[in-house]
Amino acid sequence: MTWRLIRAELRLMRRDPLVLTFVFVFPVVTMLIIGGAFGTRPDRAFEYTDPAHWYVASYLTVVIGAIGLVMVPVHLASYRERGVLRRFAVAGFPRWSFALSELFVGLVTTVVASALLLAVAAPVYGLPAMHSAWRVCLSLAVGAVCFIGLGVLLGSVLPSARSAQAVGLLLFFPSFLLGSGGPPPHVMGAAVRAVARPLPLTLLTDAVRSPWLGIGTAGGSLLALAAVTALVGAVAARLAVL
Repeated sequence: MTWRLIRAELRLMRRDPLVLTFVFVFPVVTMLIIGGAFGTRPDRAFEYTDPAHWYVASYLTVVIGAIGLVMVPVHLASYRERGVLRRFAVAGFPRWSFALSELFVGLVTTVVASALLLAVAAPVYGLPAMHSAWRVCLSLAVGAVCFIGLGVLLGSVLPSARSAQAVGLLLFFPSFLLGSGGPPPHVMGAAVRAVARPLPLTLLTDAVRSPWLGIGTAGGSLLALAAVTALVGAVAARLAVL
């Protein structure tokens, strides 16, 4: 029964223009623009790495942020608004089945959108060598679960698809600019860095980018992200209802 729900959700996601725009198109286009703007010469602001590679290593987290803050909450809130989740409950779907299907679909979407981004980046900027692949993969996995859980949480408490879209975009764009897709932390003011540092997307980006480019292990960021994931998962599991 849950597998049927997952297959139906996968079909619906492919037809959603919001998914196509914010998950597949926006990260790719922005990565190409920002990477080209800063060039390919290593710079102190980018920890003496290639700026284009800095953004290639950062933008997989933009995909994850878009899925968790925009795609999942809008989709879930629209189902709640139209009474679809109540019909699932009447049909006998377990309470946890929809949240599980959202997790599975979110992970599949993450893999596909990330592969697309890397496929576009490879011939344009080249792919940076991955210095610690297991740390990068672990951080991406933890971050994907964290943001999908956050999306389920937002979709469970917001009353409509429109409110979910408004709140999701309000959370996504500051996180995007401060935590992954904007200027490097070294050129930000102290106050802006203080605001950006604890953001989940900042923690995820640091946990992915540092071991990927060989500029650190970012173990503290990964542990903090894991703690956020555990907290979000516990709250989402308590509030996610059909």
